[in-house]
Amino acid sequence: MLSVHFAPCAVFVAGVLALVRAGSFSGRSDWGAVWPQRPGTALGLIVTVVVCAVLLGLLLQPFQVRAVRVLEGYWDRWALTAGLAGVLGRAQRKRRQALQKRADTPAVGDTVRRVRADARRRLASQPPGDILLPTALGNALRAGEVSAGERYGLATLPSWPRIYLQVSDRMAEVLRSTRDGLDTAVNLCWALLALTGTGSVALYDEPSDWWMCGAGFLLASLAYKGAVTAAQAYSGLMHVAYDLHRFDLLEALHYRLPLDRATEEETFFRLSELLSGAGPADLPYDHGPAALGQERRADERDEDASGG
Repeated sequence: MLSVHFAPCAVFVAGVLALVRAGSFSGRSDWGAVWPQRPGTALGLIVTVVVCAVLLGLLLQPFQVRAVRVLEGYWDRWALTAGLAGVLGRAQRKRRQALQKRADTPAVGDTVRRVRADARRRLASQPPGDILLPTALGNALRAGEVSAGERYGLATLPSWPRIYLQVSDRMAEVLRSTRDGLDTAVNLCWALLALTGTGSVALYDEPSDWWMCGAGFLLASLAYKGAVTAAQAYSGLMHVAYDLHRFDLLEALHYRLPLDRATEEETFFRLSELLSGAGPADLPYDHGPAALGQERRADERDEDASGG
């Protein structure tokens, strides 16, 4: 709560309060008036920032998923943003084609080998070209959403909330930490963009202070880059979670474990149909000796109760 919601909101609130105290909205800015001279007034400002940041963080917390999705590039709901998504999507495909060309370059010399290895690494962190999203953040997350479970025949999107609950405590801690880093970077990006926009309105008639808006936009871009890096790490951890815990999902659902690779793909394909609502799993149950013993004892108690 402190890093994901409070800190970004505190940055925005403190920035807006500084603009208000400097008089930027009503005339020439007096930056010397931003910090008060009396300790009591300074304490009041700190309390104001803390209270406003907490309230704003609590208000925006339910919209966290939406905040990430907007930066991912899910813009097809409105005509204007849908057109922008098409333009940026074509740019992403051209960039991927350039990476593919670089990755296929014959290795001649150490420099070319390093360039080719870097291109292949970057390609591995992106989804296939036909499902690219218009932003780097969206593609970093989609790379995990369309391949983490699909390697085993298990659809990732419907199964991820369930398999997440089966991971070990150590794995869950790593996932939470990485996701918190992603959400923090996203919220900080939004806070800096909002502060940049507010500053642009307040300082539009003061060209000498426009560098502040440029600095805010630069910091927002840096936060966005951090979100992309965290998203790539999170997608990698999703692959690890399926590698280690996909069978734990079957045990939790009381389905039989597959005996070989072919049976595994068939089992997970049927399970994916169930989780996505396409149809019943039609898989045999395996409740284990302990569960069967409990069922047997329950049946015996029912029979004794009926006989009595």
